[in-house]
Amino acid sequence: MIEILQGYPDEVLAVSATGHVTERDYRDVLIPEADARIARHGEVRLLYLLGPNYAGFDPAAAWSDLKFGVSRWSKFGRIALVTDVGWIRDAARLFAPFFHHAFRIFSVSELDEASSWIRMADGAA
Repeated sequence: MIEILQGYPDEVLAVSATGHVTERDYRDVLIPEADARIARHGEVRLLYLLGPNYAGFDPAAAWSDLKFGVSRWSKFGRIALVTDVGWIRDAARLFAPFFHHAFRIFSVSELDEASSWIRMADGAA
């Protein structure tokens, strides 16, 4: 399941994935919210939390994730990935050099630091 996290500025899309993430989560939750914020701001910053209750993606969700990122590539500012899942951290590190924006990986214990970092404007540290 993907849920939108509250308490962030509107130009920051903060989401949490728990349990088993499906294509429906992207279609019904993440994509409409991202598109609405992009329409309002032109660009959004993304905090994506895959915490201890995250169980994985189904294949259609993985495909939706790829399409989501690629089709909105230029619409994201900084991105914070918060997870302790080793293979996701490794995959993110592999693709990080191709990102045109600031991108950082945080452990779940660093969620507060990730939240502070994602709130900063893109030109900030």
